[in-house]
Amino acid sequence: MTDDRIRILLLADTHLGYDFPVRPRVERRRRGPDFFNNFQRVLDHAARTKPDMVIHGGDFFFRARVPPKIVDMSYEMLYKFAQTGIPTLIVPGNHERSRLPPSIWLGHPNIHVFDRPRTYIVETANGAVALAGFPFVRGDLREQLGPVIAETGWSGISADVKLLCMHQAIAGAQVGTSNYTFRTAKDVVQMADIPPEFDAVLAGHIHRAQVLKRPRTNGDMPVIYPGSTERTSFAERYEPKGFYEIDIVNEHGDDRRTVEARFHELPTRPMVDVAIDGIVSPDLLSIFLRERSAGLDADAIVRITCENKLDEPILSRLTASFLRSVFPATMSVQLGVNLYGEERRPKRKSDRWT
Repeated sequence: MTDDRIRILLLADTHLGYDFPVRPRVERRRRGPDFFNNFQRVLDHAARTKPDMVIHGGDFFFRARVPPKIVDMSYEMLYKFAQTGIPTLIVPGNHERSRLPPSIWLGHPNIHVFDRPRTYIVETANGAVALAGFPFVRGDLREQLGPVIAETGWSGISADVKLLCMHQAIAGAQVGTSNYTFRTAKDVVQMADIPPEFDAVLAGHIHRAQVLKRPRTNGDMPVIYPGSTERTSFAERYEPKGFYEIDIVNEHGDDRRTVEARFHELPTRPMVDVAIDGIVSPDLLSIFLRERSAGLDADAIVRITCENKLDEPILSRLTASFLRSVFPATMSVQLGVNLYGEERRPKRKSDRWT
């Protein structure tokens, strides 16, 4: 590795506070600590490797209204990392409704938030980096995107490297087990609408890590999604989670820069479906689940599923207390929405946690 690289660590979609009740009514293993632990792993890696900057692509928190305890826990981690002297930039995402909760923790001089369309300059030993960015934009991007990018003021700034930071879906990005591809919807950024003068786009919002290409005459521009740092649903159960280390290199001796991205995988707990089709009695259900759980990873995240409609006695047995009695305390267990049938489906679209 040469000495003239500008080094960036890119992460996104940490969703801090997910499944982390401040006052839990029931003692069981929750997923909330998994999200905090992986965020800390990223910060620890950055503290060891000392990149020129860290960029968070948005959805720092799991929702807009976050309990003060979660806000303080999260920002304290960020503040302690900022003490290393490494600049950290954050794009507010859709989960924050485009606005991070205010706090004195964010007042550290090394923490920078794209609270409005703006451009930050980070001076490195190998050149100045202009980072243009803006909070998540809702609605029709076909008319909004151009003015929002222009409002950052990036075009009037002189820098060796120019990067665009956002928390949006960009055409070509894929998600889910069926590889759904974002294409031409009004809330999807089209590649042609990204100014070609940027060296790269660093983005959050898409939970699968991937690198897209924005075609241009002088070489394709990389559009980099690090994905989420933890799995938020079973749609992501086969996806590795982690972050990118990005090197920007001047290999040609002119204004052209080469962008290299290396993915670093973070540890995640296995997600397993347990189907209960064919179970004809509550007693058999208990025996089956105990035997099935014995063969699973002790840290598994389990989803109970069934292709066919369950009989009422079995469905009624699937209470939170029953599942805690048959599964080890080290596992997290949830019920798939397909257990209920259309007439009894829970109001939440996602699976129900027990």
